[in-house]
Amino acid sequence: MSFTLTSLIPGVGHEYAHVATAGIVTAGLVVTSIVAKKSLGKGDNAVIPADRFSLKGIFELITEFIAGLCDMVIGEHGHKYIPMFASIFTFVLINNLVGVIPGMAPATENLNTTLAMGICVFLTYNIFGLKENGVSYLKHFLGPVMWLAPLMLVIELISHIVRPISLGLRLANVLKGDHTVVGIFLDIAPIGLPIPFYILGIFVCFVQAFVFTLLSMVYVALATAHDH
Repeated sequence: MSFTLTSLIPGVGHEYAHVATAGIVTAGLVVTSIVAKKSLGKGDNAVIPADRFSLKGIFELITEFIAGLCDMVIGEHGHKYIPMFASIFTFVLINNLVGVIPGMAPATENLNTTLAMGICVFLTYNIFGLKENGVSYLKHFLGPVMWLAPLMLVIELISHIVRPISLGLRLANVLKGDHTVVGIFLDIAPIGLPIPFYILGIFVCFVQAFVFTLLSMVYVALATAHDH
């Protein structure tokens, strides 16, 4: 396992380096969100867009992006889920970008972290589905044809169980592959040659945060639809 700065923290080591990274990022995001909320001001000032590059402007950009995506995927009734999706996107993105810093390994590179996130999404969209549709939400597991219900139940259960696993595997493996490539070129030529791969890595960080959030939205949209 490669060296990471978080492994130097007493009691962390290599085994829990990803946990330390996730904790640091989470604490940083909490503090940042508190500062950003205070920068909003009160009354009319809270809804006036930022006129320059600032922490408030960054959070506004993320929120507007997620809101537009939520409208396309879920519809108007998905507005109440925007804070959750914005939090998922920001958490995944910042953790991904941490891996670009030399000596740091992102929590999203570790399968334990990404599977845990996938399971959280799995539990969340099923809870939302039950809240929106009640017991009738369970009917979509049986399919439209009753005599095929036993077969459809097995297929749907497998499909739903695979979702958090696929979310976790996709995110962790792509990030691990990207950082492995950068590490190889750093060993070959530490100066100059890795720069294009760093740029590509930053692009991958944004794409993977987008994909994870988009798939989470799709699952919530399917669960909360009223045509079960």
